[in-house]
Amino acid sequence: MVDISAWAWTATIALIVGLFVLDLLVAVRRPHAVGMREATFWSVFYVAVALLFGLALWMLVGSTAGTEYFSGYVVEKSLSVDNLFVFVIIMARFEVPDEFQQKTLLFGIAAALVLRAVLIAVGAAAISLFSFTFLIFGLVLIWTAIQLIRHRNEEPDVEENFLVRRARKLFPISDDYHGGRMLARENGHRVATPLLIVFVAIGSTDLLFALDSIPAVFGVTSEPFIVFTANAFALLGLRALYFLVEGLLDRLVYLTIGLSSILIFIGVKLILHFLHEDVSKSIPEMPTPLSLGVILLILVVTTVASLLRVRTHPEEKAKPGSLRAATKKEPREENTANP
Repeated sequence: MVDISAWAWTATIALIVGLFVLDLLVAVRRPHAVGMREATFWSVFYVAVALLFGLALWMLVGSTAGTEYFSGYVVEKSLSVDNLFVFVIIMARFEVPDEFQQKTLLFGIAAALVLRAVLIAVGAAAISLFSFTFLIFGLVLIWTAIQLIRHRNEEPDVEENFLVRRARKLFPISDDYHGGRMLARENGHRVATPLLIVFVAIGSTDLLFALDSIPAVFGVTSEPFIVFTANAFALLGLRALYFLVEGLLDRLVYLTIGLSSILIFIGVKLILHFLHEDVSKSIPEMPTPLSLGVILLILVVTTVASLLRVRTHPEEKAKPGSLRAATKKEPREENTANP
């Protein structure tokens, strides 16, 4: 475990909050449709900030912590691309105007970051108390990878999201976006705009992804500080990345296979770690530099193979083979509050 001082935690959280406020000012100050040039600038900016943070961690804490951070960041960034598939579907399903999309994304991502911090704290506590947590995490990741492959051609049904259904029952839903507000008044009554439903859908969907991506990061490091920062910096750049790759996602036809391979690899790594610590020291472990190299190799091969496939078969489109679609669907409830 790396000894991270209280001031380091405080400074890091202050940096993350500051970046979020900057993102909020960009999104809310002047609602507008995000163009390719703007999306590229902010995507490069957030990647640069994440890399600089990793270099600072490497120099101040050590090469081991730096390598673990970069490995965790790459894992989170690659898994977050699958989130974008679902976000595109949510935006299209609710016909969110272009000028309101980035605001909704930002608030959804902020809620997801808070919920992930809670999950990271729970995961870190479980690891410190129960050695078999690594085994459980490993099995969860392998099971998730199998489900991801099995359901790779299914499109997630946003309306079946439990929290979305509950929100529809609690609030009358307006057909008007009311200038980008989530709550408004119509004929003297408080109503929710479609943006509130979109916000709930994005936040709850990302929480579902976190149930698998957080164990994946614990597969490369058991240090809560590194797990948290890898998640935070990957999520902070997600809004800009959405607009940058929105039109390119359908070209990543082998993305699901690549992500499943990463999850299986990390799952095996966690199981080997458990066996090494609790069964026999003769069982080998996978060093973090090797993990980083394998993950990067899988991503490069997946991307290149996808682009070559689409080039030779342009009629093929990538399907959102997401973790949301891979889960068992709940029976639909009748919406009695909003016919």
